Amino acid sequence: VQLQASGGGLVQAGGSLRLSCAASGDTVSSDDMGWFRQAPGKEREFVAAINWSGASRHYADSVNGRFIISRDNAKNMVHLQMDSLKSEDTAVYYCAAGRTRNSLRYAGAYTYWGQGTQVTVSS
Repeated sequence: VQLQASGGGLVQAGGSLRLSCAASGDTVSSDDMGWFRQAPGKEREFVAAINWSGASRHYADSVNGRFIISRDNAKNMVHLQMDSLKSEDTAVYYCAAGRTRNSLRYAGAYTYWGQGTQVTVSS
């Protein structure tokens, strides 16, 4: 499976972006999908995840209420709608896929990773 993240860019604080992650090579309809981010000088951190069926969604406290994760299994894609962006959301955002066995918040539980897309929020 190859994952391609897109949708990043430069936005002012308070603005919105929608990230997308397209999977190719095989279906990810049976995989949990997650978004992680890494800011300069910091470790990669969990942002949001959705289980294979879409019935369960998880968010980091820092983004809960501002970000929404969704998936379209027919199109083999996952999206991250980011609203009310803050300067501290600036990071490279990575999508991931895998059968996490309910460990959706843990990067090590994912098998496949995209290349990342840069999100920069100016204050």
